[in-house]
Amino acid sequence: MLVSLEWLKDYVSTQGLAPEELAEKITRSGIEVDAVIDRASGMDKIVVGYVVSKEKHPEADKLNICQVDVGEEAPQQIICGAPNVDAGQKVIVARPGAHLPGGIKIKKAKLRGHESNGMICSLQELGIEGKVVPKAYAEGIYVLPADAEVGADALALLGLRDTVLELGLTPNRSDALSMLGVAYEVGAILSEEVKYPEIAYSTSSDKAEDLLKLRVEDLQANPMYVAKVVKNVKIAESPMWLQHRLMAAGVRPHNNVVDVTNYILMEYGQPLHAFDYDSLATGEIVVRKATEGEKITTLDDQERTLKASDLVITNGKEPVAIAGVMGGANSEVTASTTTVVIESAYFDGLTVRQTSRNLGLRSDASARFEKGVDPNRVVPAAERAAALLAELAGGEVLEGTCIVDELDKTPARVVVSPDFINERLGMKISLEDMLSILERLKFGVEAANGLLIIDAPTRRQDIKIEEDIVEEIARLYGYDEIPMTLPEGANQVGQLTAYQANRRVVRNYMEGAGLYQAVTYSLTSEALSQRFALKAEPVTRLLMPMSEERSTLRQSLIPHLIEAAAYNVARKADSVALYEVGSVFLGQTAEGLPFEEEHVAAVLTGKWLDHAWQGEKKEVDFFVLKGIIEGVIGKLGLTERITFVKAEVAGLHPGRTASILLDGEQVGIIGGLHPAEQKAWGVKDTYVMEMNLVALLQANASEAPLGYKPVPRFPAMSRDIALVMNRATTAGEVVTIIRSAGVKLLKDIKVFDVYEGEKMEAGKKSVAFSLTYFDPERTLTDEEVVAAHNKVLKAIATIEGTEVR
Repeated sequence: MLVSLEWLKDYVSTQGLAPEELAEKITRSGIEVDAVIDRASGMDKIVVGYVVSKEKHPEADKLNICQVDVGEEAPQQIICGAPNVDAGQKVIVARPGAHLPGGIKIKKAKLRGHESNGMICSLQELGIEGKVVPKAYAEGIYVLPADAEVGADALALLGLRDTVLELGLTPNRSDALSMLGVAYEVGAILSEEVKYPEIAYSTSSDKAEDLLKLRVEDLQANPMYVAKVVKNVKIAESPMWLQHRLMAAGVRPHNNVVDVTNYILMEYGQPLHAFDYDSLATGEIVVRKATEGEKITTLDDQERTLKASDLVITNGKEPVAIAGVMGGANSEVTASTTTVVIESAYFDGLTVRQTSRNLGLRSDASARFEKGVDPNRVVPAAERAAALLAELAGGEVLEGTCIVDELDKTPARVVVSPDFINERLGMKISLEDMLSILERLKFGVEAANGLLIIDAPTRRQDIKIEEDIVEEIARLYGYDEIPMTLPEGANQVGQLTAYQANRRVVRNYMEGAGLYQAVTYSLTSEALSQRFALKAEPVTRLLMPMSEERSTLRQSLIPHLIEAAAYNVARKADSVALYEVGSVFLGQTAEGLPFEEEHVAAVLTGKWLDHAWQGEKKEVDFFVLKGIIEGVIGKLGLTERITFVKAEVAGLHPGRTASILLDGEQVGIIGGLHPAEQKAWGVKDTYVMEMNLVALLQANASEAPLGYKPVPRFPAMSRDIALVMNRATTAGEVVTIIRSAGVKLLKDIKVFDVYEGEKMEAGKKSVAFSLTYFDPERTLTDEEVVAAHNKVLKAIATIEGTEVR
């Protein structure tokens, strides 16, 4: 909300406070002032000029040589390139030495051999945003009224000798979305009375109800509708004071009728709409729900398709406006309009919000209806509009008002005790101070039987419960006055849950291993949503996605990690190692929401080691990533429960992919990208993994303290064994069978060589294992090791197609 202080002073005294001081008081009372904008900051020597004559520049087709009277003895020659400059105009002139926004200083200059003593200015050159400049002057200079005094201060004439406060309003403070609402707030802070604008006009002998029939079919969505009829209006530009107040509020002026409705929107916070009576054609207004698929072209020239839940204003036959959102192009006020119907209504906020969301259309009106407008301002706003149209457009207001009124305007009543307020605030505020604050806020209040009986004004739609009153008293009394106290009661040391602590262990290990954490979008395209998923579930699509690339909740972390790696590779980062801990979204819960599950994933590409000084380089491969996974598993104490089994996953290399099993159940995948996938993503050898972090951490949910194993005092003994086996037999299967032999002295098994050369029999391979035997209590003898090793050999003999070399 932009608040012009000069405009605000029409309703409440600011006691001559400096804008910064007033802004500080408003902020301390609970409404944050985001900015204090001096509209004339840094500008000077800008005056009203009169264009005496205009001639084409002999050396430039788009330039004009103007003689301009600026209130001195002789006119000044100014070169101007604006297409709309002409003799006889009153214009804005920046004299030599003048300063304009952006650090621009005006100097005498020569343009194509002709002297120019200043500049004829547009509104944009005075720092006014182009989006609020009247369309007639958007591409040229601004023409001042004929009665503007030559040589006078143009900034004062344009209302720029003003300060605007930009308020950062929270959604509950819809009352401050109007000048009167802000006036009440300032009045409460400074103990000043609020003055409403006077409403006075004469009416014609014709009656509004004779020209206009009104019917509301849905009183729940539209419990109150007010229409005033004004005839013989003359469409023209609004007076300067009105235009520049609107521009200060961030609203573009159009014409006197439309500007009046926008002015009252800003003044009262009550949205209005003006219909061309003749365009209605039927002399009737009917408010009803739309029929499914019904269409209307709105004021922004967009055709919109309506739903049966949308509320529309019709002429009894077809829609002429979308209730509370935007008017229709078929009934807008034009230059030929002579009779105007002013609409002021109370529309249900939920209905307006749903319609606005359905259509993807948000307006100043819908923003206010959604939050709730003051039901007691609906009629005064219409009366104020009628009075201004009579004054500014020469209109005749018809006698009476067309009205449907089933709206409950009873103020919300809150009963609270002073003790309740003081207990919540932790301080002692006297009853007299409480009553004073509530009276300054213009709340109806009565003290009886130790209680405060409070009737909140209808403009304050946010006051509903006792705590709302506590907040009002606290903010006006002064948050700075609330004493600082230490909390009382039993203290408890906070700590991480076992899940949180173990998740931190996973993150610390991944970063310690050299991977960087990534945070990617939870939303992806439908095509990628199930790519690499551990288990495919029905996808969840957004109702109104920003784009197709962000339309569906992901079921795997891998695609976005590959995308991040490809992005970095494309920017000459030849080696990338990323991991992510994040949620995937699977199926639906009983409440109809997707089930959220936390996973950990990683991507590696490029070099894993690159030690130039030692001449050591190592490309990433399957076993680098497998080693990282085994390190994580080891940290979680799950090494004995995890196995890797060869698998096939769409998009991964068929010979370099494995499923990760926890107690025989799949909890993850690891593999290299298929060459076709690598080409599609624009990367070289790339390896990925993803694991169900919830399953892993729940399997390690124990909070038992860490154990300690002493350094071994006795030596271990090792035996190497080379096996010739079928190529289809994996080393992991052999390790599992060896362990199943139950040799207690066997502590470790490692693969140290694999050979599949031309000297091997077709379909065979040679795999060498190193077996470590150890007893922590004594030194082993050769006989004991031989006996244990023989048990291993017997187990190996059971593997089909396997023999010891």
